[in-house]
Amino acid sequence: MEQLFRQDIVIAPSMADGSGLLAYDRTFALFMDAAAAHSELLGAGVRPMLEQGLFWLTVRSRARFPRRPRIGERAEVRTWPEQPGKARVLRSYELRQGSEVLAAGKTEWAVLNVKSGTIAPLAGLFPAGLTYELPSACPERFAEVARDFSAADSCGGYRVRSTDIDLGGHMNNAAYLRALLGCFSAAELKALDIREIDLVFRAPCFEGDELELRRIRTEAGLDLAFLREGTPAFLARLK
Repeated sequence: MEQLFRQDIVIAPSMADGSGLLAYDRTFALFMDAAAAHSELLGAGVRPMLEQGLFWLTVRSRARFPRRPRIGERAEVRTWPEQPGKARVLRSYELRQGSEVLAAGKTEWAVLNVKSGTIAPLAGLFPAGLTYELPSACPERFAEVARDFSAADSCGGYRVRSTDIDLGGHMNNAAYLRALLGCFSAAELKALDIREIDLVFRAPCFEGDELELRRIRTEAGLDLAFLREGTPAFLARLK
């Protein structure tokens, strides 16, 4: 059983932002889709998991963007799981053109027991013969995003739509970043010149939820939070 999963893609117009480059949220979506496809091959796909009353839960995610590809460019998405712990597992991702790394990232995953609402152990989830030889694509630590946004500047809001909802019944992981970036103008996003993004998923959001976006500028980057009823549900750092 292969630890490494590869998938060839072409950057389509629907995947690009206003600059004609692969959008940041679509990069995370490509990584998530590759993880889902690989998990199916490993016997831990979304539907087989749901049949057992289990659901993959994203805890936090990180990506850096050395060079975003343009519309029409070809690339290869790569993903592989790292050595699982008792209740958490890291999965690495790369977007490459030959030896050039266009984007690299990692996600920390856990498994939710849907019935009990508790985190399930990972023992026996992956095939017994699977080896974990590849190094992390993103060995640096996840960013410590600010947690207290009570005195932060308010900079917009977002109402969770039906099109944001995934198979689990809550807001899809990639939808959070898309909504967050949508609170900025095209000119503001260009000026930010984002090279690294950290995401922290604190609590699920559902259709109709009203989210308030707040931000804090720090020496480490721009920290943002979607607050639901005054409590951070989603955190991000743009650098």
